[in-house]
Formats: sequence, structure tokens, C-alpha cells
Amino acid sequence: MSKGLSANMTQGAYEGLRADLLACRILPGKKLKINELCERFSVSLGAIREALSRLTSEGLVVAEPQRGFRAAPISASDLVDLTMVRIEVDSLCLTRAISYGDVDWETQLVAAAHRLERTPERVPDDPARSNEDWAEAHAAFHLALVQGCDSHWLLHLHTLLYAQSERYRRLSVPFAITGRNVNEEHRAIVAATLARDAALAVQLLTTHLEATSRILLNAVVEGKKLLEDVQDSAA
Repeated sequence: MSKGLSANMTQGAYEGLRADLLACRILPGKKLKINELCERFSVSLGAIREALSRLTSEGLVVAEPQRGFRAAPISASDLVDLTMVRIEVDSLCLTRAISYGDVDWETQLVAAAHRLERTPERVPDDPARSNEDWAEAHAAFHLALVQGCDSHWLLHLHTLLYAQSERYRRLSVPFAITGRNVNEEHRAIVAATLARDAALAVQLLTTHLEATSRILLNAVVEGKKLLEDVQDSAA
């Protein structure tokens, strides 16, 4: 097998696994069986191991000595911590984007916001599921919002934190509060950003991120909180 083909197969396995983890098609805490993954993605053992190693470095997979790999678990305490850090990093990114972003950044932000607003948030025949096209547009919007930031390290941290948050957002979809207008929240953030009002833009972004987190923290299933201090696939 050529090196190019092998690299493509590894990349394909990585992208497929990552997408399944972010969408929670692979549940948090679930054991990842390498042989099953090889069959599923029709790739070699080495390709799957390399993909799992990359996902481990991103915090989406946990490597357990003598026990293999597992999808990273979730918990209430992790969500609270993640939301706090994401707010800090994204607020700094946004503040610097407002200070240094040019007209090209503004144009890309407006385009990303328009695409997101025109994309249905949920699957039409299954309102409890997030629309994959919307999820992609949502990620693009939040990246466009901070893209004017002049620090590649801050933007790298934004990408890592967004991926971790996306797993929680996907889980929150069936519990989303009726009446919440996410499009209006996005429009308000964009308006404040284009007006170069950093204080208001950061305040609106903070409220937006906290609202999503609160939905999942308050979610109850069969009389019990969905997120406890320790959460795995069995729960």
C-alpha cells in the first residue's frame, strides 16, 4: 500500500471517528474496540491506532493503560469548567478580533451568520435531533466570529474548546428550552461585534454560551439529573 493511500485512509478514519464522537453517535464513556473500528472504516489496525492517538491528544478519547481506548466521559463538573474556560478564551478572541479585524473579517462574519440563519436547526422529521448542516454552519459561525483575532494560539484553543463543547450541545438538543431564539442571540452578537462594541459583544456571547450549558445542567431524565459528577455510557 502506498504511503499516500495509507495516509488518506488514516485521515478518513480520524475524520469519521471524530464526527461520530462530536455528534455523540459514539456515546461518552463508551469503550472503543479497535477491531470493530477497523471493520467499520475498512482500514488497518495502524490507521485506527493513529486516529485514536490524534483524538486522544484532542481530549475526545481517553487512553487507559492495559484497557485500550474509551470515548471521553462527560460530567456536570466538566461542563461547568469547560464553559468557564471557553467563555474566557472566546471573550479574549472576540475582543482582539474587534480590535484588529478588518473589512474582510466583517464580510466573512456576515456571510457565516447569514448561512447559519438560513439553515434549519433541527432535522425536520425528528425535532429532537440537531441538523448536521446546521451544526457545520454553527461551528463556522463561531469561528468566523473570532477569526479576526491576531493570535493563532488563541484561535487554536477556540477550536479545541468548541469541539469539546459540541458534544454537550448535541446532548442538550432534546432538552432545549421552548421559546429560546438562538437566531436572535446570534444576530445580537453580530450586531454588537460589527458596531465594535466589545463589552456588549462579550456580554452577549457569555450569556449565549451559559444558556446552552444551563439547559444540559438542568436536564432531568426519569426524575434524575442527566449529568452527575461522573457520567458514562452505561448511565
